[in-house]
Amino acid sequence: MAVQATETSSTSTVALGPAAALSCRECGERFALGPIFACEVCFGPLEVAYDLPGGDPESLRKRIAAGPDNIWRYAPLLPVPADVAGKPSLNPGFTKLVKADNLARELGVTGGLHVKDDSGNPTHSFKDRVVAIAVEAARAFGFTTLSCSSTGNLAGAVGAAAARAGFRSCVFIPHDLEAGKVVMAAVYGGDLVGIEGTYDDVNRFCSELIGDPIGEGWGFVNVNLRPYYGEGSKTLAYEICEQLGWRLPDNIVIPIASGSQLTKIDKGLKELIQVGLVEDKPYKLFGAQAEGCSPVSRAFKDGHDVVRPVKPDTIAKSLAIGNPADGPYVLDICRRTGGAVEDVDDEQIVDAIKLLARTEGIFAETAGGVTVGVLRKLIESGQLDPVGETVVLNTGDGLKTLDAVAPTTGPSATIRPNLDSFREAGLV
Repeated sequence: MAVQATETSSTSTVALGPAAALSCRECGERFALGPIFACEVCFGPLEVAYDLPGGDPESLRKRIAAGPDNIWRYAPLLPVPADVAGKPSLNPGFTKLVKADNLARELGVTGGLHVKDDSGNPTHSFKDRVVAIAVEAARAFGFTTLSCSSTGNLAGAVGAAAARAGFRSCVFIPHDLEAGKVVMAAVYGGDLVGIEGTYDDVNRFCSELIGDPIGEGWGFVNVNLRPYYGEGSKTLAYEICEQLGWRLPDNIVIPIASGSQLTKIDKGLKELIQVGLVEDKPYKLFGAQAEGCSPVSRAFKDGHDVVRPVKPDTIAKSLAIGNPADGPYVLDICRRTGGAVEDVDDEQIVDAIKLLARTEGIFAETAGGVTVGVLRKLIESGQLDPVGETVVLNTGDGLKTLDAVAPTTGPSATIRPNLDSFREAGLV
């Protein structure tokens, strides 16, 4: 959708590693690095453009391997200062890539199946990755308060990262989120504000706040810092390929909320190819949505390029964004790579959560139930070839969304404290 970039509109004086400018995805216009997120020419979204390292790929691999066991090992490919590893940070990333042989047998995957389990991050979701990058941009631009609009996980990640890095935080959420996510967002001591309405209402409010004097000095990680924040999702692509021995998988199944994670994973894969860290070959990206909030899936199935907003109604609240900003780009990428966008209903989400827990000992939040459920549906429909090597993402911890599984999950039996009662329960 983008065209050839023009000359940089102004010179950047901000030192963010290999980041050279901000580039419009639509018209290609370039701008100096700064806290802006929309093109002044066509109002398209901006993303970070780089002067990526050249030379011997093997030297770059060795440099990465010598780095810390977190996302800062990839500093040469990220918009962060060279000394980032020494700054106060939650140091997220380098989470487990679990070889899921039991789940593979259950689903009929023969080409190898892995779960990229991001529940091991500091606040137990992938959002720690994106926030860590946004914090470095906030430092560079002199912000004093970190903020965001959030469906839950991001609020907790911002609160924790701000506490660690010495920022004030004030985050905004829909008023009816899961109790666990509300507590986790509030416990870090920042301000947590519930707003009556959906996530899209919260996001609109934050956009208004940015333009008001009240918001002076505020860095909204997913609004005016969004170009940098989004780059954190690329580290999932980097880690998957490194953990596979520096090679591309055939298929990746990715949850869709705003759609940014999928678009940035694609960007990360292309950058790895560009610098020679992986051998170029075809790969397919698949988007996963909950049926109760599936505007991108609907557009994909209907052959549309426009994503029509919906009002969310699903237990997968972390994916409940009815007007996903990156939806059109997700459609482009899934079609370009030969992938697809699919959705599953709430019952299928719960079944998939239990399936992953039963087969691999991974307790996923509802978004993980969406990706595993969609993986199963894609295989059954023939849209994903089970002979290909596949990675499915679990982006958060099931302890955050206990309400989804609690009604159908509990003790196998309640007995008196004697053997006869145990025998009567029929468990042996």
